[in-house]
Amino acid sequence: MTSYDTSHFDPPAPVAHVTLRNPQNGATVSDVVLLLDTGSDITLLPSSTVEQLGVSPLTDQSYDLMGFDGTRSSASIVILDMIFLMRIFRG
Repeated sequence: MTSYDTSHFDPPAPVAHVTLRNPQNGATVSDVVLLLDTGSDITLLPSSTVEQLGVSPLTDQSYDLMGFDGTRSSASIVILDMIFLMRIFRG
């Protein structure tokens, strides 16, 4: 369910508690907290959670990112299932 995180964000920001699943072996990590950003083009995941699931990034693809302050970085792409509000989102 969504809630507002008052301890990490000022002003409080909407977050979702989701389960991530490795579609290759069925491994899951529950209660992963994600910041909800309805204007975002991609979903960024905690790297520690992805590592726990044993998912390897796609080697030939990545996303170039730019922060609000103009800082540029790159993000690897992984294929996972996200379970949120009893719905499964694949990709």
